[in-house]
Amino acid sequence: MLSAGGVEVHVAEAGEGSPILFLHGNPDTHVVWNEVASRLVAHHRLIAPDLPGFGKSRAPDDFDVSLEGQSRWVLALLDALGLERVHLAIHDVGGVYGNAFTVEHPERVLTTTIFNHNFFPDYRWHFWGRVWRRRVLGEIAMAVATRPLFVNQMRKGSPGITPELASAAYDAFHRDARRMVLRCYRAANPERLRGWDERLQSLPLPKLVLWGDRDPYVSAATGDRFGGEVHHYPDAGHWLMIDHPDEVAAHMRAHLAAL
Repeated sequence: MLSAGGVEVHVAEAGEGSPILFLHGNPDTHVVWNEVASRLVAHHRLIAPDLPGFGKSRAPDDFDVSLEGQSRWVLALLDALGLERVHLAIHDVGGVYGNAFTVEHPERVLTTTIFNHNFFPDYRWHFWGRVWRRRVLGEIAMAVATRPLFVNQMRKGSPGITPELASAAYDAFHRDARRMVLRCYRAANPERLRGWDERLQSLPLPKLVLWGDRDPYVSAATGDRFGGEVHHYPDAGHWLMIDHPDEVAAHMRAHLAAL
């Protein structure tokens, strides 16, 4: 555990070489990157934290979930780790953290590998996003998120997620994580991204986009909007790093080696 931006952060690390910072999404922990990380560890230093409030990371009740606050937290994490510049691999909620940081601190980013998430102001919320953003209704939804329902919904999101993987994710989806999901989604009015998306797209940083097209939360067309080198997987879902870890790792190795 280390302290960064007022958060007690659990960080999984392995390997040596050019550093890759992996930022996971909802309802995950750093474990979601395990299969890809095992294929990259021979050539890179891999850093995979649990985001604030998720997994074993503990965040205060007043943790700032604004875009600026998320960017500050990534900056504090890099400083605590003694890292000047990193490659980013970002997904879902972690995509917002990573993109906000990239917009404000492009000098600290070597490349970005982008997995399924939104960073555009015209986004329309998926069903669960609409539920979680509603006061009271969101709390009720989290309270009745039983293991069978949770496992069912995760498996609908990606064909590669087994019942065992989804059940393990449920075990880590504790009360603090559920509360953080509600806070993040309620702060995440897509309109707040206006201007941030244009600033991100204007940066001349190398981008690799790896996108599962069978995503019930974010459209396949969204992946193309980020620009850079884009690869679509028509048979994969929201968790491409689980559906196709070999292909993901191969693309990342090639992309980072070409720099």
